[in-house]
This record gives sequence, C-alpha cells and structure tokens, in this order.
Amino acid sequence: MITHIQGKLVEKNLTDVVIDCNGVGYLLNISLHTYSQIPEGDYLKLYTYLQVKEDSHSLFGFSSIAEREIFKLLISVSGVGPSIARTMLSSLTPKQVREGIALGDAALIQSIKGIGAKTAARVILDLKDKVLKVYDLDELSTIKNNTNKDEALSALEVLGFARKQAERVVDKVVASQPDASVEVIIKQALKNL
Repeated sequence: MITHIQGKLVEKNLTDVVIDCNGVGYLLNISLHTYSQIPEGDYLKLYTYLQVKEDSHSLFGFSSIAEREIFKLLISVSGVGPSIARTMLSSLTPKQVREGIALGDAALIQSIKGIGAKTAARVILDLKDKVLKVYDLDELSTIKNNTNKDEALSALEVLGFARKQAERVVDKVVASQPDASVEVIIKQALKNL
C-alpha cells in the first residue's frame, strides 16, 4: 500500500526514524544498515513495507529497494518475523544475507543473534532457489567454491587435522580469496594451522 515515504527527517534513532510528510509524522522501523545509509541533511526518502496485524500497523523503512526485497523474502519464512528479519539486516548487509542464503552458509546465518540452527536451515531451504532466481546469481560459481572448499577440507583431514579447526581456517581463506584453487586453499590453510 505505501511503497515509499519522502519528507523532512524529524527524528533519527538507531532503530527508527520519524519523517514529516506534509505535516504527518511517520514512524519507520529501520535496520542498522539503513541507519548507516541515511545521508546528512533534513530531507529523506525511504522505501517502505507496511505490516498489518490485528493489533497494530507497523511501517518498516529501507535505504534501498534491494534491502526491502530481502526483508520481504525473510519474513515469508515460517518462524521469521519482522523483528528477526530486521536483526538479520542489522547484523549483515543485504548482500551478505543474500550471498549467505545462496551459498547455503548456515554458519553465517546462525551467527546472527536470535537465529538458531533450525531457523537458519529453514531460511536457506525456503529461500535459496528464490534468491538464485531473483538475483540471477551464478550457482555454478557457488558450487565450484564449495567443491574446492570440500576437497581442501578432505585433504586436510587426511593430513590429520581436526575437521572443525580446519574448517575455520579454510572458511577464512575462501572468504579472502573466493576464486582460490584447491591447492591455494590447502597451502594457505597449512600456514595458519
């Protein structure tokens, strides 16, 4: 119903803003990501999502359409409400959330306060195909990276390293060098193990 609001920024807090639009003050709940994107000055335009419940109407504001779309995808998952979705977008950027889902990175999603293993798995299961389709991400590159990572982990296990310890180091290597070959991943990991 309400797709965006623009007007004079009256109040700015970490979790919400008030925008005066032709004499009416709108309270919009925001993520820390949106808060960090709000420019200096007294004029502001935010994209919105209106949540209507039996006992309340709540407006959520976003600095970009992409953030709003990720929010809408997140709240479509059973067990993920607007407050959890907003926490996710406060802890990670929309791009990180999108990539975490596309890569099936449950550890990244679980690192968000209030998200357990079951919720992280449900988010990935429900949204992976939608995220890959909507954002036209190349699943082949994610599979290649996962294959390289898995091969490197298997090799490190054969060399006698504990799976969990090796996985932490390999994740850091893959995060800093996403296109690294299996050999490069193993060499970098061995330096840090």
